[in-house]
Amino acid sequence: MPIDSPWNYPTLMCTPPGRAGGVFPTETVLPLEAEAYAVTQEGEIWRVMVKHSGVVLYEGPGPVVLVESPAPF
Repeated sequence: MPIDSPWNYPTLMCTPPGRAGGVFPTETVLPLEAEAYAVTQEGEIWRVMVKHSGVVLYEGPGPVVLVESPAPF
């Protein structure tokens, strides 16, 4: 059975572990390609913002890394 639509490889936002004492970074699936987001740092605060709308998705400790998922969803 052929697949007519392209695979969707979402962007993963990787942030530091939560304050509950986690060890692994938190990964959040974002719907747009990595280039659609801006990551900035001001002192200790990191922000992830959608470029076209200005909506802030994350504001907190860093580092923050955006990567394209190696697996389609």
